[in-house]
Amino acid sequence: MNHRPLIAVPARFAASTSALRHAAEVNARALIEAVWRAGGEPVTLHPHAPGGTADPAEVAARLARFDALLLPGGGDLAPHRYGAADAHAAVYDVDEEQDAFDLELARRALADGVPLLAVCRGLQVVNTVLGGTLHQDMGGPGREHRHVRQPVALTPGSALAAITGGERVEASCYHHQRVDRLGRGLAVTGRAADGTVEAVELPGAKGWFTAVQWHPEDTAHEDPAQQRIFDALVRAAG
Repeated sequence: MNHRPLIAVPARFAASTSALRHAAEVNARALIEAVWRAGGEPVTLHPHAPGGTADPAEVAARLARFDALLLPGGGDLAPHRYGAADAHAAVYDVDEEQDAFDLELARRALADGVPLLAVCRGLQVVNTVLGGTLHQDMGGPGREHRHVRQPVALTPGSALAAITGGERVEASCYHHQRVDRLGRGLAVTGRAADGTVEAVELPGAKGWFTAVQWHPEDTAHEDPAQQRIFDALVRAAG
């Protein structure tokens, strides 16, 4: 077997899982399998940021061992991370250690040009690192994008349109938050019909970078356009 590029995927803290007796650190199987199908070796990273503060030198040293980074979905970022004074009642599963680790990983990957794919929460992490903000809640049932498959229009000529092979994709969404103020240097390259930002790119980035608000792993096993997003990450890592 040819060498598989190492793809770092930070774990998500879980209070419990059906297969384990205790709290766990997990990643979605569909996400891991999409990376594997693409030819990558997915490696789960333990989020370490005691007291909600990550050590930049430690994070940099850990990331240096890998060929690329995939920031997956998960719970909400603490609103204070993007300057909000209060938290909406709908904000859930906030973990300060998780936040600090993810934010520092994104910061380091962008600074060093490490290939980076950011999914759902991952997109929001990158937007926050670059000074952007989030709508804390999209308005509840009927307005949020939970358990929704919907078309997303991609910007003609964008990297994501080239990767997926068209200017429209059918996206599997599960999020109740979205980009408010766009982070520095980011360009919107995908929107849902209601105007929600569903994809961003970073023109002039040091390394390969793509971020989507939807979950491409949900349908990558049956939708080649979604699998090609993971294929592109692994190619960039190789």
